[in-house]
Amino acid sequence: MPNADAVTGVVLAAGAGSRFGKPKVLADEGNWLAQAVASLDVGGCDEVIVVLGAAVVDVPAPARAVVATRWAEGMSVSVREGLKAAGTAEWVVLHTVDTPDVVADVVARVLSAARRSGSGLARAVYHGRPGHPVVVARRHLGELADALNGDQGARTFLGGRGDVIAVECGDLATGVDIDER
Repeated sequence: MPNADAVTGVVLAAGAGSRFGKPKVLADEGNWLAQAVASLDVGGCDEVIVVLGAAVVDVPAPARAVVATRWAEGMSVSVREGLKAAGTAEWVVLHTVDTPDVVADVVARVLSAARRSGSGLARAVYHGRPGHPVVVARRHLGELADALNGDQGARTFLGGRGDVIAVECGDLATGVDIDER
């Protein structure tokens, strides 16, 4: 039975970071990972899960790790593993390890908007550019999982909907996804 109050944050950190030169979970001596976990934890998540794959590392407290053994098949595998690990949480906050300037205030703002909306869907935008985190209410998780394919995360699912609340967060962070060193 879903827990109406439970929020699970999922850090997507399984990729090899081929353009970056190494798995991004290792970037800045693990500080990107620590920042992502802290942002979710302090931003309102009751539980934080880190999805690992290309590199398996110890994750900072209070997070727990899950390993996407088929990580090389693309981000869709990582998102699926994160959703599965979220169990019965009513809200799932999807975040990426490679957006290190995203702070807890961003997570809290997007989560609050999703909870207030009728759709239960919200995503951070930075000066109008879509980014992370993305918040998805439990009632949409099956449809999200069905839309996952290859190296696409929630983009296809979100793009096909007209009820995703865009939450401007450019005053708090850049939200830039760092692909190169």
